[in-house]
Amino acid sequence: MEFTRDEALALMPEVRVKAAQLVRLRADLAELSLDLRTTGISDLGGTPEAKGLEARLDDLLSWFHDQGIEIKSLAPFLIDFPSTIEGRSVQLCWLEGETGLGWYHLSELGFVGRRPLPQ
Repeated sequence: MEFTRDEALALMPEVRVKAAQLVRLRADLAELSLDLRTTGISDLGGTPEAKGLEARLDDLLSWFHDQGIEIKSLAPFLIDFPSTIEGRSVQLCWLEGETGLGWYHLSELGFVGRRPLPQ
């Protein structure tokens, strides 16, 4: 799937909500897993709660995949929207914490080639 800039921008409100949920789940699962490994107990629960968090995290990741959005990293959460700019294959790039979709990179380069989106 390929996105126009407008299509990607239209998805951003929902992307930001889903990403915020993912970040919370990611942190809870990391903390719960650490507690269970080191002490065997956690205020966040036990193995059933960990499995529940994993399932919810998987559901969120599936939502991004179902939209055609590529997940590049979970921590930090980094996603790409495949697109084209001036006939070149690019990825419209969003990183957790950013307020909007303002970056892209050539598909061949990845994050290292990240540039501000042209106006």
